Amino acid sequence: MNSNNKFLGHFACFSFITLFFVSNLIYATEYELPAKDFRLIGVDQNHKVIKGDYFQKIAEQYNVGFLALMAANPGIDPFLPELDSDIVIPSAMLLPYIKREGIVINLPELRLYYFLPQENKVHVFPVGIGREGLETPKVTSYISSKRKDPIWRPTVAMRQRYFEEHGKAMLKEIVAGPSNPFGKYALRLGKSEYLIHGTNQRFGIGMRASSGCIRMFDDDIKWLFENIPLNTKVRIIEQPIKMSYESGGRRVIEIHSPLTIENIAQKNTITSAVKRFVGKSNSVWKKLTPMFDKPQGLAIELGQ
Repeated sequence: MNSNNKFLGHFACFSFITLFFVSNLIYATEYELPAKDFRLIGVDQNHKVIKGDYFQKIAEQYNVGFLALMAANPGIDPFLPELDSDIVIPSAMLLPYIKREGIVINLPELRLYYFLPQENKVHVFPVGIGREGLETPKVTSYISSKRKDPIWRPTVAMRQRYFEEHGKAMLKEIVAGPSNPFGKYALRLGKSEYLIHGTNQRFGIGMRASSGCIRMFDDDIKWLFENIPLNTKVRIIEQPIKMSYESGGRRVIEIHSPLTIENIAQKNTITSAVKRFVGKSNSVWKKLTPMFDKPQGLAIELGQ
């Protein structure tokens, strides 16, 4: 196990996890909610590469995002990882700084949290979000409608972009089926054009690849569609750095790459709050500073 994260194993019996397996694929991840003053859930795992493995396959097996897998394993070829090498699966995380209710999508993590405080549970899923120039907006909204086998009707702007890129007109609608970019299920956010939906392009999960909507694996969106009620609150946020004081005074920090222009411009600026949390230890700063430049998205203990 990664030395920076070996402590997380101590939390396994408290926080992690109920896993549901089908043909060795994890299609839903359920965590026990920690006490209100704590944020750490889960524990990082290791995967030993076998013949035929590549990052997209491994990401689907463990239900984590593609970019999250790449960030956690710098220097490893995502398409031809070396046989018998160990891949860190980033399945430990800190809950975002936000009320534990409804759906919360933290854009830098490319994760969706669905909180069920009455059951003391949270479900966590990897998602695809809007690509650069077509960013998923930070909003507070709600699930206004649920659609099974949705019809895809691209916007005027989407059809214009397609024409400019390909020199031919895009279809005005695509009915349900393997060619439908929405997949089999869709959840509408308020009165907007934005949806949480499935996809016919599995490679886009855990990446910035959509036109602004939130994409999920087929099994994940099916579970969410069947379990989430209408009018559930949805908050889309941007928290690239999360910090928490855990039991025994342990300090845990999790750093992700920022997405918006204002945060990218301040990428190397360490705030006073972070400085106070990290403290003055030179050895801690020596370990941590490179991660602000190249975030790995891992929950890292800084000690007491």
